[in-house]
Amino acid sequence: MSKVVSLPLEKARPAARSIEAEVSGAVVMLSPESVELEPEPIPRDWIVSGSPEARCKKVVRSRDRTSHIVIWECTPGSFTWYYGMDEAIVIVAGEAFMINDRGEERRFGPGDLGFFPAGTSCTWRITQTLRKVGVLREGLWRPLGLGLKAWHKLLRIAGLAGKSPLMLVLFACLWGRV
Repeated sequence: MSKVVSLPLEKARPAARSIEAEVSGAVVMLSPESVELEPEPIPRDWIVSGSPEARCKKVVRSRDRTSHIVIWECTPGSFTWYYGMDEAIVIVAGEAFMINDRGEERRFGPGDLGFFPAGTSCTWRITQTLRKVGVLREGLWRPLGLGLKAWHKLLRIAGLAGKSPLMLVLFACLWGRV
C-alpha cells in the first residue's frame, strides 16, 4: 500500500525545502501555485532578449531515477531552450509564445499541454510570468527500452509485476533449476 502525501498551501512552504526527499515511495498531491521555487538561471547565451529570470523546484523523482516532476517559473523575456530530456509540460499560470524549428508560433496559457522530445530546441517569448509543471524523462537506448518493455510484460504474464526485486531473483533462480 502506498502513502499519500498531500501538501496544502499552508504546509507546502515549510515542506518545499525537500519535498523530493520526504515523499520517496509515496503518492504526491500538491498545488503547483503554492510551491516555493529556487533560482534556476537560464544560460546567458540562450537569452535572446530581455532579462528572463527562472526559478524551479524538483518535487519528485521516479524510483528508477529516469523521470522527475518539476515546477518551473520564468519572468518575461525571450530565450532559446535546448531539451536534453523528453519533457511534457502543463501551463499553470501566465502566457508564452513558442516558436519551433519550422518557424511556427504557438501560444501557451493556463491548461495548455506541450511535449518536447530530447534533442530539440525552440524559442520561448514569455509575455506574462509563466509557471508550469514539467515531467522530464531520460531517454533509453531503443533496444534497451524494448527489452525492458518485454521484461515487464513477462512479469505481468507470470503474475510477478510490482513484486519485490528479491521475489524476482528467487523466481529467476527457481526457473533456472526447472
